[in-house]
Amino acid sequence: MGLKEKLQSDLTESIRAREETKAGTIRMVLAAITTEEVSGKQARTLSDAEIITVLSREAKKRREAIDAYAAANRPDLVAKEKSESEVIAAYLPEPLSDNEIEKLIKEAINETGASGPAAMGQVMKLLQPKIAGRADGGKVSGLVKKALGN
Repeated sequence: MGLKEKLQSDLTESIRAREETKAGTIRMVLAAITTEEVSGKQARTLSDAEIITVLSREAKKRREAIDAYAAANRPDLVAKEKSESEVIAAYLPEPLSDNEIEKLIKEAINETGASGPAAMGQVMKLLQPKIAGRADGGKVSGLVKKALGN
C-alpha cells in the first residue's frame, strides 16, 4: 500500500471514529497532494518520495504557524496547529538526529571534494535526496555552511 492509499484509508477510519482533528488534517494533506498532482502541464501521480516532500512542506507550515501564533499570544491556535503537526509527523519518516546529519554532511563533503562556501551547492545537491522529509533544509544548509567554513 502506497502512502497516498494509507492516507485515504486512515481518513476513512478517522471519520468513522469521529476524530475530527485527524480527519481534517488528513483531508488538508490529501488536498495538497492532489493540487501537486494536477499542477503543471499534465496531471500525474506522485511517488511516495514526492508525497513525503508535500508532507514535509505541510509540516513546515504548521511549525511556522505555531511560532506566529505563539508570538501573537494565541494558545488556542498553537494547540490546534500542534495537533495537526503531530498527525502529519506520523506519516513522515523518522527524523535524522544532529549527529546523523553531521555525518551525512561530512560524507557529502568528502565525496564531492568540496572546500569553501562556493561548493555549497554541490554538497546540498548530494544531500537533498538523503535528507528529504527527514530533516529541515534550512537547518542542514546552516550546518553545511558551518562545515565549509563560511
